[in-house]
Amino acid sequence: MPRLSEVIAALEILWPAERAESWDAVGTVVGEPDQEVTRVLFAVDPVQEIVDEAVKLDADLLVTHHPLYLRGTTTVAASHFKGRVVHTLIKNDIALHVAHTNADTADPGVSDALAGALDLRVVGPLVPDPSDPSGRRGLGRICELDHPVTVRELAARAAARLPATAQGIRVAGDPEATVRTIAVSGGSGDSLFDVVRAAGVDAFLTADLRHHPASEAVAQSPLALLDAAHWATEWPWCELAAAQLDEISDRHDWGLRVHVSKTVTDPWTSHSPSPGAPN
Repeated sequence: MPRLSEVIAALEILWPAERAESWDAVGTVVGEPDQEVTRVLFAVDPVQEIVDEAVKLDADLLVTHHPLYLRGTTTVAASHFKGRVVHTLIKNDIALHVAHTNADTADPGVSDALAGALDLRVVGPLVPDPSDPSGRRGLGRICELDHPVTVRELAARAAARLPATAQGIRVAGDPEATVRTIAVSGGSGDSLFDVVRAAGVDAFLTADLRHHPASEAVAQSPLALLDAAHWATEWPWCELAAAQLDEISDRHDWGLRVHVSKTVTDPWTSHSPSPGAPN
């Protein structure tokens, strides 16, 4: 049975903290290094309902993609919702570890998992990591499809393969246009339009697309945009990460029981389409 410090050391090999963006907050947030770990839960968000799920599961370690305190804090008082998360974790001897932008650019990383969920063949990173001589790490992925599909068909595939959310998949561009190549980036991706256009792909699947960047993107080129819910584009990484830890556990004979939360923590809970809106 491994100690927390051993499990964290293994996770740090997968997602080294030094590869996170300078503004990011990754690593271990809560946890006693010498505590034993038998059960691990992976999730996107370190919110109260996920922590409560970890308590019910009797997990010793919660690994999330999103940080709990991205901008720092001066208090962990339980009167605040993030403070309650910390109190619940400590009271139940559950450690919290975060892999965020260091998991985004990993090989394999968040966008590999997103591509895998849609049966896309990864060609390489959208924004290569200059420190990787193999050219495999980096932000986003450029992908190919096994056979051409329309934008409409690709959007339907994304809606069916990604976890269900109130938003579903929004599309910008000609729904009947043909897609042979596509760039994907889990999480917010509208800062990547320049490199997406330079890649010459037919479509871009990401999340959190804002009005002006999206409007300018479709005005400049025939690029089709597929906008999914932020949470849905990152959830596939949880399954990938859990499988990676399972393999490590088997190799070291740790006997870990690794779980993936299926709780939907996307903040949007319903959707009412406008009467007469385009389908």
